[in-house]
Amino acid sequence: MIKRASYIKTAPEAVKAFASGANYLENSSIEHKLRYLVQLRVSQINGCAYCVDLHTNQLRKEGETQQRIDCLVVWREVPFYDERERAALGWAESVTLIKDTHAPDSAYEIVSTQFSENNLITCFSDFRTYRFC
Repeated sequence: MIKRASYIKTAPEAVKAFASGANYLENSSIEHKLRYLVQLRVSQINGCAYCVDLHTNQLRKEGETQQRIDCLVVWREVPFYDERERAALGWAESVTLIKDTHAPDSAYEIVSTQFSENNLITCFSDFRTYRFC
């Protein structure tokens, strides 16, 4: 196995900046369960095993059901995600897959009916961060 760079040793200020952003998001008005659900979906798309495990465990600690965690990959096909969750998941997928989706106005229209402008910016910051998993 190739030895990889240590982010903390090589770029401690970058890690500190990332942690600061994470603290901001953690203390935002967006519900933790919703944030973790979106983070899990983005991590699934990105294929990041570490992040999938992290967000799955966060969701379990928040009391999320195993059924909803298991079915997240097919969230459009099942009835147990509410409109707010569907809007956030749709926007997260559009932003994460922007090369293919171009983040269409239709997805933005849906998410903007469920979230304030401030929450949209917070959500976008969160999605953008997890695109790099």
